[in-house]
Amino acid sequence: MVQVSQALVAGDSDAFFVTVPAAAVGPAECALLAEGAQACRLPAPVCASEVTERSSRGGMILNNLSLCYQNKLILAPMVRVGTLPMRLLALDYGADIVYCECRGIKPRALSMLELIDLKMLQCKRVVNEVLSTVDFVAPDDRVVFRTCAKEQNRVVFQMGTSDAERALAVVRLVENDVAGIDVNMGCPKEYSTKGGMGAALLSDPDKIEKLEDTLSLVKRIERTGVAAIAVHGRKHEERPQHPVHCEVIKAIAGTLSIPVIANGGSHDHIQQHLDIENFRQATGASSVMVARAAMWNPSIFLKDGLRPLEEVMQKYIRYAVQYDNHYTNTKYCLCQMLREQLESPQGRLLHAAQSSQEICEAFGLGTFYKETTQEIDARRVELLAKTPEEVGEPAEDTSGVIKMAVKFDRRAYPPQITPKMCLLEWCRREKLAQPVYETVQRPVDRLFCSVVTIAEQKYQSTLWDKSKKLAEQTAAIVCLRSQGLPEGQLGEESPSHKRKWEAPAQDPGGPRTQKPVPPGELCKKPFSTLDNGEESPLEGW
Repeated sequence: MVQVSQALVAGDSDAFFVTVPAAAVGPAECALLAEGAQACRLPAPVCASEVTERSSRGGMILNNLSLCYQNKLILAPMVRVGTLPMRLLALDYGADIVYCECRGIKPRALSMLELIDLKMLQCKRVVNEVLSTVDFVAPDDRVVFRTCAKEQNRVVFQMGTSDAERALAVVRLVENDVAGIDVNMGCPKEYSTKGGMGAALLSDPDKIEKLEDTLSLVKRIERTGVAAIAVHGRKHEERPQHPVHCEVIKAIAGTLSIPVIANGGSHDHIQQHLDIENFRQATGASSVMVARAAMWNPSIFLKDGLRPLEEVMQKYIRYAVQYDNHYTNTKYCLCQMLREQLESPQGRLLHAAQSSQEICEAFGLGTFYKETTQEIDARRVELLAKTPEEVGEPAEDTSGVIKMAVKFDRRAYPPQITPKMCLLEWCRREKLAQPVYETVQRPVDRLFCSVVTIAEQKYQSTLWDKSKKLAEQTAAIVCLRSQGLPEGQLGEESPSHKRKWEAPAQDPGGPRTQKPVPPGELCKKPFSTLDNGEESPLEGW
């Protein structure tokens, strides 16, 4: 099934929706919707008899039960917010349907945008037996979309697309792991419209100024065969501080026979659970989609009333650790919940946290973090024992390889220094060939191990890392430590360490009198982002 939505988070930092209720869809766009709706429809129609066909495929339970959009509470798609921990938390508190985050990656930037078809088509579906999840993994080994059996019958996958064939290919990729597909037709931001997605699917929106034109638009969309339409009650140029147009949503709901999902009430209407039903009645909609109010406190879906924020945040953190959510995303979502309390003692602890462990410690969950990570490691070891042939040793012959049990901790190094940089500079100073890194990925848990070769000697850590870049840094540490060389850590500024980086001793009367080049000065490149969320000045090193 396809749900065509006119709502999408419109900003990288502010989780709010913008819609274009007065816009026209051209023949090409309607053809896209019709083709997608026909291709993506699950075997049973919306709200039809609940005939369930279950089978096991790739570790997940498949369920061909169609998703019903009548009288539902829905977690809206939100940039950087709607990851797996937030979706599961919303379901725990009473949400009926949850949307995945609108996520993508701008070139050379951290900004999270919508999941576009081109990005998803590069992904590979991977069953993560350690976490009991299904991951869609990009070529750079980033998890673009992660889901689990607990949400399978209630998660909607939203994407941006401008091509029916690409959209269909994405649907085929995710159809066994989600309950519905949503096509974004509302985002007015350049990153969507420039690619022909979002509001660009609505041709000539500026020419449509009357409510009658909007009603004509939604009727035309309905005829394509979509299951439901989500409407955000604001115009293209309006933002969250502007009043939501309940009367427009109500007019649309009264015009269509398919479910209409009302969105945009967080600012004016939704402060507690009872307000959700009041907003639904004010708009005449079938269901209500909640964005910012749920981002601030997901227990807004709870009939018994809002839970204390600290309790909600601790529950969110538990999910984040259990499903290995990246700490930067966890930190971002927690900051949205704290809001005006960011300057409190706990807010300052959160702001200073540079790992999932530090986040847990800031909220009194240090023991939970330790126990949970130990359980995850134990499952990983158990799986490795069952599938030794899939381990994938990092070298054909490990004899003669110098090994240490070490890992790279970004916090232990200055922003401009990494072990790989230090090793490269040492090789240049000693007139050795540049380090050669060979990295393999272990299929069972998708961890990485790297071997670095210097002057025909190999060095390797016995501990595996979450990314190729981290594994290479770890291998460099093994080499540096085995040679007694400084690796650039904080606190290595002692004279003895400095002398190790100085040029060979010169005759007092010799011609060379230049100052030694400190680590990190041989190359000045713009900062890029490592897989651990930190910045490195040397991309690809």
